[in-house]
Parts: sequence; C-alpha cells; structure tokens
Amino acid sequence: MLETHNRLRGVRVGVIVTGSHCTIGDVIPKIRDLKSEGADILPIFSYTVDETDNRFYQVHDLKTQINEICNKPIINTIVGAEPIGPQKLLDVVVVAPATGNTIAKLASGIVDTPALMAVKAHLRNQRPVVIAISTNDALGINARNIGILINMKNIYFVPFRQDDPFNKCNSLVASMDKLLDTVVYALQGKQLQPVLLGPA
Repeated sequence: MLETHNRLRGVRVGVIVTGSHCTIGDVIPKIRDLKSEGADILPIFSYTVDETDNRFYQVHDLKTQINEICNKPIINTIVGAEPIGPQKLLDVVVVAPATGNTIAKLASGIVDTPALMAVKAHLRNQRPVVIAISTNDALGINARNIGILINMKNIYFVPFRQDDPFNKCNSLVASMDKLLDTVVYALQGKQLQPVLLGPA
C-alpha cells in the first residue's frame, strides 16, 4: 500500500470515467491513491460507462467498487453534473480514462454527456481539469483536438505515450502511475513534465 502523505487533504476531486473500457482497470487503483492522499472524491460516469457491460467488467461490479472507494453517489446524468459549476463543488476534475470521443467533443465545445457537462461546468470556475488520455486515434484525426486542449488554459495532461507503436501506431495512453502527481501539479497551475514519454 502506498504511504499516505495527505497531499490532497480536503481537496475536492471530481473523477470522470469515460468509456475506454480496457483502461478502467488501471484507473481504479489510482482513484484509491487519490483517496489515500486525503481527497474528497465525487465520481462521475459517462453514459457509456454507466450503462455498458463489456468483456472488461460488469457495470454493477464497477459501480460497487467506485462506491466503496468514494462513498458518494455516482453522477450519471447531465442534470446531475450541471451544479458542479454554479455551486463550485470541486477544486479539480480528473478525466480518467479520457476517450478520443470525449477529447474531440471537449475540444469542439460539445456537451452531450454527464462527463462533458462536468468538465464544462468546472471550467466555468477557472479551475484545473486533468486529462488521462486513452484512445486509438490520438495521433490520427484526434491529434488536432489534443493540440487544442494542450494549449487551453486550465487543462493539464497526465503524461502519455504510444502504447503499441508498431501495431497501433496512432494510439496513445496516459501513464496512470503519474496521475496523482499530475493532479498535485495542476492544483499549483503547473503541467507535470515531460508530457511526451517514450513508448511502453
């Protein structure tokens, strides 16, 4: 078990989980790490994660794990996510994993899921959003959207790498072991460096 340093004691963290289903198993331990550092965590699910059983997990089992860690109801509707902005409910939002679909819509100002509403509402307060990318088209058509977000105020990326350069040359995935440090840096208005890592 990780040693607890309480770097996030009293910090209100929104954790948004979107549908890169194969990566969610790597994210859950990192949510536990946030909790062990003292974070008060509000979980938010995209529609896909909230509704879709798949070969990596069953929705009921995932929700049970998240509820056990966070001890708060999961926000899974746009209406439920909207108060994050006007009520200033969070200090930092983490999107982990962040799909290519979510990245593209965020870069284009589209808000049609609880995940996107939570980010939009939070950014209204000029507070940090941390993105842990996981998508097969990151170096393809989505490269321009990642570029937009990297240059956007209050957006910070968990350092990422090509996870399989020869078989999936356009695919990028965040180094989830750097998620906690990225959050700590983002709360100080800093981007954890380097952002681009060597291949796995």
